[in-house]
Amino acid sequence: MRFNRKPFAVHILMLVFSLLGASNLALAAEGRQKAKPEPIPKTKPAGMNNAQLDALIRRIDKTAEGRPGYWKLNIEGHLVVVITDEKADRMRIISAVAKAEEVSVETLQRLMQANFDSALDARYSIAKGAVWSVFIHPLAALSDTEFLSGMGQVINLGLTYGTTFSSGALIFNGGDTAVEQQRRELIDRLLKKGLAI
Repeated sequence: MRFNRKPFAVHILMLVFSLLGASNLALAAEGRQKAKPEPIPKTKPAGMNNAQLDALIRRIDKTAEGRPGYWKLNIEGHLVVVITDEKADRMRIISAVAKAEEVSVETLQRLMQANFDSALDARYSIAKGAVWSVFIHPLAALSDTEFLSGMGQVINLGLTYGTTFSSGALIFNGGDTAVEQQRRELIDRLLKKGLAI
């Protein structure tokens, strides 16, 4: 039996060309990838710190008292305290709302409902014999907008304690709070004042 070399050679050549073509395509693709300019490495922004927060606080209340890490502000007649810990990367905005001993069982239940649906990013809390409105956030990840919105929500929770128990931002419709008029105006005013450069 005689072996026909011609078709076999054609098959070998086709295989070699297809392998060369594939490797050339791979090289060409690699060359195209290398031809693209390398992206400039993005440096992680330093994030919020006490110095930046101090400047932001003084934009919204020029009479703010305290030092980096602990400030007292008066916003629309409400005393607000801002506390930070750079090492722990934490920040909180707090404002006293009522005496804890005066909270009825019904009001306590209403506070828990509000924490679920109408307090939004701020919360009602009880500590040191008082009911507080509180906004807690990691410090470094905090943006100016988040801080100012959180400030407005804390104040709104104080203003609406006993009535709508609302931060003024929005209401999560999955809870027990009836959809009511929000106090978004305060948050908008703080944003406008605090973000003005």
